[in-house]
Order: sequence, then C-alpha cells, then structure tokens
Amino acid sequence: MARADVLNVQGEKVGDVEIRDEIFMCEVKPHLIHDVIRMQQANHRRGTSSTKTRKEVSGGGRKPFRQKGTGRARQGSSRSPLQVGGGTVFGPHPRDYSYTLPKKVRKSALKSALTVRNSESNLKIIDKLALDRISTKAFYGVVKALKLTKPLFVVDGRNEIVEKSVRNIPYTKVLKVEGLNVYDIIRHEQLILTMDALKKIEEVLGS
Repeated sequence: MARADVLNVQGEKVGDVEIRDEIFMCEVKPHLIHDVIRMQQANHRRGTSSTKTRKEVSGGGRKPFRQKGTGRARQGSSRSPLQVGGGTVFGPHPRDYSYTLPKKVRKSALKSALTVRNSESNLKIIDKLALDRISTKAFYGVVKALKLTKPLFVVDGRNEIVEKSVRNIPYTKVLKVEGLNVYDIIRHEQLILTMDALKKIEEVLGS
C-alpha cells in the first residue's frame, strides 16, 4: 500500500494514511470511464421533446381547395406535412433514454477515475471538513488554503452547513460519499476526501 499525506483545512500536514493500490493505483481504463459518463448523461436526459403528427394537429376535414383548375398541386388535407401548420413526420416523441451498465464495469470505471486524480497529484485527503456556521467566505478560505481551483469535496454523511456554504463558490461542489461518481470526478480538477469518506470508499470498492 502507498501512503498519502493527511491535511487539515489550513493546508497543514497532520499525518499520513495508507491508501489501497487496487483503488487508487490501478490500471486506468479510459473506455470504461467514457462508457459510464455516457450512461450518466443519458440517464439525466428528460426525454420530453414532442411533436404532433398529422392525426394530432387541428384542422383538416375537407380538401383545402378544389382538385383541378387552380394550377396548384392537389391536396387532400390541411393537416398534411406539406402544409403550413401541418403534422410533423418522424419528429421526436417522449421517451426514456436511461440505461444501465454492469456493476463490475461501474466500479472499475470509478477506480480508474480515482487513479487518474491520484496519479496527477490532484487527490488530497483531509482529516475533517467542518464549519461553525454557514459562511461562503469561510469555506472559500479552505479552498484557498488547500490551493484548489475546481475542487470536488467528498464527505461522509450530510452536512447542511458545508453544503450551504459552498453553493455560491464557482466550480466547487460537495458530495456525500454515497453519491461519488465518475462524471463529477473527471469534471472537477481536484478531488478532496475526508478521512471518513476515504474509509467508506475503500470499504465499498475494495470488496
């Protein structure tokens, strides 16, 4: 096992901890990262786009003009796709875009994403993340002390004070460890784990 520094919210080293090689130093599989991100984005699609076919638009009932003598092409209905205000051919309709990948694939992709951040030295471990009160300024001080630019903080359990303090800081996000995902890890430049979150990640992905 490799060892990693443990920092406090002031950016000072307060110890070190062993991290598991099979999670943070595994073989990176870019194709699995790509597949899982595609799945996540597809699952977030609302799929509510809708158009009306000729049977759903209003109008019709009789021929818009007589068959012969007008010099125009014959038409049988004002609901025809050829007419202004007519139906749409092969347009989108509400559908479910979501799908899933095997659990083994999702776990492997998550390990690959964690390894990418660790190999870039963009993985930091802190002893705890706690504030006395809701304060954007105080949390931004933590971001500056740790020299972060676009960080993703992962904590164990819900912390309303931290969650509300981070809301107005651009490119910064706090996630519960249960919600850790490949897309957010890749989207943010730095990954910061609390000690409790690290233990839970190793417990889940190491099994």
